[in-house]
Amino acid sequence: MLIGEAARRSGVSARMLRHYESLGLVRPTGRTVGGYREYSPADIRRIFYVEGLRSLGLSLRQIGRALDDPEFAPADLVGDLIRESEQRLSREQELLDRLRAVGAADPAGWPDVARVVDLLHGLGSDSPGRRQQAVLAAAEPVTVPAELLAEAALTEADPNVAGALRWALARAGGEGVASLAAGLSAPDPGVRRRAVLALAEVPGDETTAVLGDALADSDPAVRRGAALALGARGVTRAVPALVATVVEGPNDVEAAELLGALARDPMWAGRILSALDDEFASHPTDSAVRMRLTQALAELPGTIALNTLRRLARDDERPVALLAAALAAALEDRPDERSG
Repeated sequence: MLIGEAARRSGVSARMLRHYESLGLVRPTGRTVGGYREYSPADIRRIFYVEGLRSLGLSLRQIGRALDDPEFAPADLVGDLIRESEQRLSREQELLDRLRAVGAADPAGWPDVARVVDLLHGLGSDSPGRRQQAVLAAAEPVTVPAELLAEAALTEADPNVAGALRWALARAGGEGVASLAAGLSAPDPGVRRRAVLALAEVPGDETTAVLGDALADSDPAVRRGAALALGARGVTRAVPALVATVVEGPNDVEAAELLGALARDPMWAGRILSALDDEFASHPTDSAVRMRLTQALAELPGTIALNTLRRLARDDERPVALLAAALAAALEDRPDERSG
């Protein structure tokens, strides 16, 4: 068939077919008596091969090498194309995220745009010091998207940079809560732990509600972090998790102090005492747990734990008995503070 018919059947323009011929990609099999190009069915198939490979992103030079190499392995080529595409998509996604961050800042002028871009560069640095400097600069009274700080807080491993990010988020009020709350759904427990630590420093009822949901997390560290944060806010819903923290540690001393503060509410004093007392029965031979529970009893207000401590002064575990006896003696001289 002549070039016009070949163009119609293949969907490739006659001009492009001539270009393919000049590159040696598709040479017409023959010529007519009048010298016109004549394409065979095999030539049309090769045109389709060229177009198919072009659709995968190959250059015409790469296509020529692929079609003329007898050892050409399509699977290897596709694998290379997949990797190149993934890298390209990653760069495009990075650019898209950067543009969204700038847009979220609602910049009033180019200085604001430059400020956000500088923060993005700083957060992407390999140097913890550079990242921390970028966060501290961003916390100045300039519009910076709290969502950007929250996303960084969820992935930051350096404790100093993470602390700076939490401080900046606390200054931003509740603007980053939604992004931090999303971190509590991450499959990685490390991300969820960082989310709880950041939420603990952000005031507000919305944050308190999110922390309450974290009490049911499958990771003990997440539950513990949520309980400590809620206990510090006076939320009695955290009592069971605080008791568990006393039992399991770490942070048992902090948890005991919070239980003592919550027990100043007469409605909760007896419940907290009973919850701690019940744990002794659940851990009859674990001396370390019983010691932590005994110390926690001493944090309860007034003398409400005195009778329990007197009983524990006869405990089979001698270290527990000695500690309970000493604490009971100290409580005998303590005024009953339950009303205060």
